[in-house]
Amino acid sequence: MTQKDMTTGSPMKLILKFLIPMLFGLLFQQFYSMMDTIIVGKYLGVRVLASVGATGSINFMIIGFCMGICSGFAIPAAQKYGEKNEVMLRKFVANSGWLAVAFSAVMTVAVCILCRQILVWMRTPDDIIDGAYAYIFVIFMGIPATYLYNMLSGIIRSMGDSTTPLYFLLISSVMNIALDLFTIVVLHMGVAGAAWATVISQGVSGLLCLLYMKKKFTILKMRDEEWKPDRSVMKILCSMGIPMGLQYSITAIGSVVLQTSVNTLGSVAVASVTAGSKVSMLFCCPFDAMGATMATYGGQNIGARRLDRIGRGMKACVILGACYGALAFGVLWFFSDTIALLFVSPSETEILANARRFLLVNSAMYFPLALVNIVRFMIQGLGFSKLAVLAGVCEMAARSLVGFCLVPVFGYAGACLANPAAWIAADLFLIPAYVHVMKHLRQRMPGAQERRPDEEETTEETVHLKRKRLHAVG
Repeated sequence: MTQKDMTTGSPMKLILKFLIPMLFGLLFQQFYSMMDTIIVGKYLGVRVLASVGATGSINFMIIGFCMGICSGFAIPAAQKYGEKNEVMLRKFVANSGWLAVAFSAVMTVAVCILCRQILVWMRTPDDIIDGAYAYIFVIFMGIPATYLYNMLSGIIRSMGDSTTPLYFLLISSVMNIALDLFTIVVLHMGVAGAAWATVISQGVSGLLCLLYMKKKFTILKMRDEEWKPDRSVMKILCSMGIPMGLQYSITAIGSVVLQTSVNTLGSVAVASVTAGSKVSMLFCCPFDAMGATMATYGGQNIGARRLDRIGRGMKACVILGACYGALAFGVLWFFSDTIALLFVSPSETEILANARRFLLVNSAMYFPLALVNIVRFMIQGLGFSKLAVLAGVCEMAARSLVGFCLVPVFGYAGACLANPAAWIAADLFLIPAYVHVMKHLRQRMPGAQERRPDEEETTEETVHLKRKRLHAVG
C-alpha cells in the first residue's frame, strides 16, 4: 500500500517517516540547481555565474508561484483522503489537472514576453544581462514541466506517499548532471544549456509521476463524470492554490527589491550572494521538508476531525526544527568556506569571504525560519491559505525595507540581514495566527475528537496485536 494515513499513530514517528523521503527529494531538487551553478561557475566563469545569480529572485517569484499553486491544489486532496471521500478526491485531482493546464499556458506566454524587460527594471548589470536573459527565458519556457511535476508529486504526497517522488528525482538529478555537461562542455550552448538541462530533467520527473499514478493509485481511477470540469470544485482549488502561489510571489517581491539593490553593488557582490544563497538553500531543505510534511499532516487530520493531533504534530516538528537549526549553524561555522568552493575557485578570495559572512548570519537565525515553514504550512493544511499570504506580505515588507534602507548604507553587510529580518517578521504574524486558527476550529468543530496527550494512540499494528492477545486468551 503506497498511501499513508497520518490520522493515527505517533505524530513524531509519522512526521519523521514522511519527512525523511521528502527531505531527500528536496535535496535532489537543490542538486539540480547546484549542479547548474557549479558547472557554470567552473566552466563558464564568475561573470556567467553572476548572470545566473541575477535571475534568482525573479525565478523564485514566477516558479515559486507555480509551486505554491500546486501545493494548494494538493491540500483539498489530502483533506478528502483523510475523510475517506474517494469520489471527491478524484474530482479534486481531475480539476487540478484542468487548472494546471490553463495556468501554465497563460503564465508561459506572459513571462517569456516580459522577462528581458523585468531584468532591465531590476538594474541587472550590463556585463551580465545577456547571460541572465538567455538562462531565465529557457527556465520560463519550462513552466509546463514545473506544473506537471509539482502538481503530480503534491497529489502523491497528499495521500501520504513521500517516497516515490524521491526515486523519480534521483533519476532526473543524474540526468540533469549529464545534460549539464553535455550541453555546456560538448555542445557549447553556454548558460542556456544549463537551463535546458533543468527543464528537461524536471519534465522527465513529471512524466514518471504520471505513469506511476496511473499504474499504482487505483483509488484515482476516474469515471467519465469525474473527469468533467466542475466550477464549484475549481473554486475551492483556486481558493487554496492562488493564495499559496501569491504567498510565494509576494515573498519574492521583497527578494526582487533586495536583488535590485545588490545589483547596484556590482557583479562581485551578485556572485557572492549567489554562492551563499546556493549553499543556504541546500541547508534549508530540511525546513522545506518540515513545511510540506505539516501541510499533509494538517490536511489529513483536519479532514478526519482530529484536532487533538494537530498540536502534538506541531510540537514534534518544532523540536526537530530547533535541533537541526543548531546542527546546521555548527557545520557552517566550521565548513562554510570549504562548501563555498563548490561554486567558485580558491582564487576568488573576496567572494569566498562574503559568502561565509552571508551563511553565518543566515544560519544563526535558522530557528525562526523553521517556525515560518512549520507554522505557515500547518495553517495552509488546515485550510486557511489566506493567512499565509499575509505572512508573505510581512516577509516582503522586511526584505524591501532592508533593500531600500540598509543595503544603500551598509552595502553587502546589509544584504546579509535581509533573510533573518524577513523570517522574524513572518513569525510575529504567524504564531498569533496559528493560535487564532486553532481557537476558531475548536469553536467550529465542537464534535471533533479531542484526546489527552498521554492517551494511547490506536494504530493498525496495535489493533492487530490486541486482537492476537484476545485470541490467545480466548
